[in-house]
Amino acid sequence: MSSIDQIKQLREATGISFIECQKALREAGGDLEKAKEILKKRGKEFAKTRTEREVKQGMIDSYIHSGKKVGVMIELRCETDFVAKSEDFKNLSHEICLQIAAISPDEMSLFSQPWIKDQTKTVKDLIDSCIAKLGENIVLEKFIRYEL
Repeated sequence: MSSIDQIKQLREATGISFIECQKALREAGGDLEKAKEILKKRGKEFAKTRTEREVKQGMIDSYIHSGKKVGVMIELRCETDFVAKSEDFKNLSHEICLQIAAISPDEMSLFSQPWIKDQTKTVKDLIDSCIAKLGENIVLEKFIRYEL
């Protein structure tokens, strides 16, 4: 059986609901790392079930790098205005902007790239984890990168 402290720790690390963290810890026999892997796998499976859902809301976001030589603009979509206004969605948008600013202009496979802040995750993993956390389909509709 998992302790409340373990559940809290897993929830803080993943952002996944208390109940799901409790289930994952129970399935992992109290092993936090194994529970994280279980949640990651479930998140990917959950994200697959959301891909057909229509995305009519979202936001336009931008980022200008400190030297004013690189700029990014994205259109990130979700299902509801409620999610579009959430901090998690805004953070995801910002992280995607930073990722695009950091890539080579010739690089086209954005989703399969390692995330600049955690090389063990891809950009697709980052988006999928947000889908699992928020419960909505999220789509990077368009992006553009400018560089002088």
